Amino acid sequence: MKVWVDCTAAAHPLVLRPIIERLEAMGDDVFITAREYGQTVGILDRLGMHYTVVGEHGGASRLGKARALESRSRALTRVVWKQQPELALAHGSVDLAVVSWLLRIASVQMQDYEFANLQRQIAFRAARRVLAPEAIPVDRLRKIGAKPKKLVRYPGLKEEYYLADFVPDEGIIDDLGLDRTKVITVVRPPPETSEYHAPNDLYAATVRRLADADGEVQAVIIPRTTQQGEAARALGAPNLLIPERAIDAQSLIACADLVVSAGGTMNREAVALGTPVYTTFSGRMGGVDEVLIHEGRLRVLEDPAALPLVKRTEPIGVRNPRDPAFLVDAVLGAVAVHP
Repeated sequence: MKVWVDCTAAAHPLVLRPIIERLEAMGDDVFITAREYGQTVGILDRLGMHYTVVGEHGGASRLGKARALESRSRALTRVVWKQQPELALAHGSVDLAVVSWLLRIASVQMQDYEFANLQRQIAFRAARRVLAPEAIPVDRLRKIGAKPKKLVRYPGLKEEYYLADFVPDEGIIDDLGLDRTKVITVVRPPPETSEYHAPNDLYAATVRRLADADGEVQAVIIPRTTQQGEAARALGAPNLLIPERAIDAQSLIACADLVVSAGGTMNREAVALGTPVYTTFSGRMGGVDEVLIHEGRLRVLEDPAALPLVKRTEPIGVRNPRDPAFLVDAVLGAVAVHP
């Protein structure tokens, strides 16, 4: 069977890698398309995954997003038509939803945040099957198009599946030139170009707090966009490091003392790896994070001055690895017959 996978954000190669590898091991032919956005392409390269770049992000405005959706979907239609896939897979790609619907390809959408309403409604309504965490209430998913007959709810975090075989590379600390005696902090800026982003000043205040702690802290800021990276470098703080290429962020998170992030995936990677993590997310909190906050595994940062800048003592490694075979079976369930 030929399977089309579309990666439109930096987390997608990581999330979909174990599924892709298992499909290929079963003899399926997988081809990957990617949107030029943030570190998506760089992470695909780092993982050694072959892909075709089609289109780019449309920016923060609704008009820009609409134009990008129209132009990229047209370009994808030409690429995908030549491949003739029987199944399509993505983690929230609206472009894949549109093209799959047009070409009558059975599609599967994964997602673990339920409040990007327009994007989810398009993707979920077009999908034959939707994979979402058990932590998200069914009624929320139903409202955005994931009817019970197409919904597969998986236990735990998606990060616990793609990190199941993960062995942190502690050499990342030396590769980045970090000082192991200092408090190593990983910072992820807010998703400023996303539909669900709500502006606040918490990220900027957090960066100032870390910069002021120059003698005891080194912070690695992992930007989503070129503009975010340039803004962080312009601060000129000697203890703020902004990588210019895609890095092994999962190993860095595993070895870090603290994570402060406005991004859902990086927050949950920290939870899965047992690293203390604070969220600065300013949008509506999704079901997964609601559960993690209730359990005390994710903390909401209200005042950067209250950040505990201390070295961690817990061993590094994945806390609760889960078998990705569950997700593979769920994906294949979208097609009537699989050889």
